[in-house]
This record gives sequence, structure tokens and C-alpha cells, in this order.
Amino acid sequence: MFEWWQRLVDRFVYGSLGLDPHSAAGSALDFFLFDTLKILFLLTVIIYLVTFLRSFFPTEKVRDWLEGKHPLVGHVAAALFGIITPFCSCSAIPLFLGFLQARIPLGVTFSYLVSAPLNNEIAIAMLFSLFGWKVTALYIGFGLIVAILSGWIVGRLDLEEEVLIKPPATPPPEIELPKIPLSERLKEAWEHTVDLLKKVGLYVLLGVGVGAFIHGYVPSELIVRYAGGNAWYAVPLATLLGVPMYSNAAGVMPLIQVLTQKGMLLGTALSFMMAITALSLPEAMILKKILSTKLIAIFFGTVTLGIIIIGYLFNAVLS
Repeated sequence: MFEWWQRLVDRFVYGSLGLDPHSAAGSALDFFLFDTLKILFLLTVIIYLVTFLRSFFPTEKVRDWLEGKHPLVGHVAAALFGIITPFCSCSAIPLFLGFLQARIPLGVTFSYLVSAPLNNEIAIAMLFSLFGWKVTALYIGFGLIVAILSGWIVGRLDLEEEVLIKPPATPPPEIELPKIPLSERLKEAWEHTVDLLKKVGLYVLLGVGVGAFIHGYVPSELIVRYAGGNAWYAVPLATLLGVPMYSNAAGVMPLIQVLTQKGMLLGTALSFMMAITALSLPEAMILKKILSTKLIAIFFGTVTLGIIIIGYLFNAVLS
């Protein structure tokens, strides 16, 4: 799909600039230019399409539909809804709180909280651009499993009393939403896409930049020595290292591509990415105002375990 762009970049870097194709500088610059345009193009297309489709499913209606459904239906629906909300782990919290205030079951709300940063369209677009549709499909499937099972486990533990902010005595009244013309939906989708790209664009440049540096200058042997291969501890170590960090898919995905090129197994690299995007210390600090420490610890522990299992499964399937 992007062969023409690769040829154009090669001609510019190795022809116009005269850099050696085998040099670290040439390899790094070629990687940076090619990946930056490809990622930004796919982000624009996918975010625009998803934002337009999401305009037909406002969050108020989603809350109304989820309320009262069978728990399993709720978990699946909440996890799927997370795909079309482009939030990081912290910015997903306001809607998570809105679900709690609407008296949607606690476990169902957690399925959303896990899925939103893990499976949003930015992560999907970047995965597709860097690894292709097979890896993307596996990632979406495994990510949904983590979100659904994590929420189901939390829901089975009867931890509603651990929620510090209680819902109102009666459910909020149903909101009558005005009909929006198609032209306005298209315009708002484009404005939202531009606004979101402004927010994540710097992360893309920084992420690709770091990835380009590693691609050109860091020896493969160094990556393989400490994080490559089938060592049993590689997946849990990568996951635990990712939990304290904070970024979104736009910032970390290019790095994941380079780490896999340098010898890290894809499941190990994706476990690292999933831990960074789905869990973070800032998220825990914000949640501390909403949930008890016990519930936060259960939530983080359950999701961490799920990510580790997914990492092993990815490595097994793609080995």
C-alpha cells in the first residue's frame, strides 16, 4: 500500500541527501520519514471514520442501553464501546465515572475503563500501519478478552462498597438529543479529527524519533541480550516495567515496532505497550478520588495478570 512512499523516501534520503543506505544516520532518517507520514495518514482516515460513526451513538444513549442488560452483554458492549472512544487511561475516567453515576454495574464499567485506552482507534490504526491486519486482529481480540474478563472478575467480587463517590438516589432523567444533520456530523468529525491529531501529533513524532534512533544506532544484540528470546521472565518483566509509565499508543507504538525488529518477541513488546496504555500511575492517582485503594489494587492486579497471559499467548501464536 505504501510502496510508492517508501521509494520516494529512499530516493530523497539516499539520492538527494546522498546518505549511505548502510549508515546509521541514513537508516534512522529513512525510518523516521516513512513511518511518520504513514502513521499520520492512517490516523487521520481511521479517526475521522470512527468519529463520524460515533456521532450516531452518543454516550447518553449507550448508558441507557447498557443499564439493566445481562452482565455478560454489558461487559462485551462496554468493551466494544471502548474501541470508539479515543481516550488514554486518564481521560477515560470521566466517562467511567458517568457510567457509575448512571448505576451501571461496577464490573461493566471496568470493562470499559480497560478497553478504552487499550483498544481505541489510535492504537488500532498504528498497529495496522506497522504490523498489518493479522497482528491487529489478534491484538483487538486479545485486548477485548482482557477487558471483558477483568470487568467480569471485578463484578463477581461484590466491591460496590469500595466506590467512594456514590450514585444519585434516582437515575438521571433521559436526555432528548436533537437530530444532527449529516453535513454537521461530517464537519464535527473532521474538527474532532484535527483536534485529536494536534494532541497526539507530538507523541507520534517523539515516538517515531526514538524508534528511528534505536533502529539506526542501537545494536540488535543489546536488545536480544536483555529482552529478546523466549526467556520465561521476559513477558512479566516487560509488563511490570510498563505499569509505572504513562503514554498513549501514538507515543509508544513506533518504539514497539523497533524493539521487535531488534529481536524482542512481539508478545513481549505488546505486553509492554498494553501495560503503558491501559495502566499508569497518574490513572491510579485520579482513581484514588473515586475508588478505594483495595479496589484499585484489585483492578491493577487483574489487568496486569491478563496482559501477561496475553503476551505469552501472542508469543505462542506467532512463534
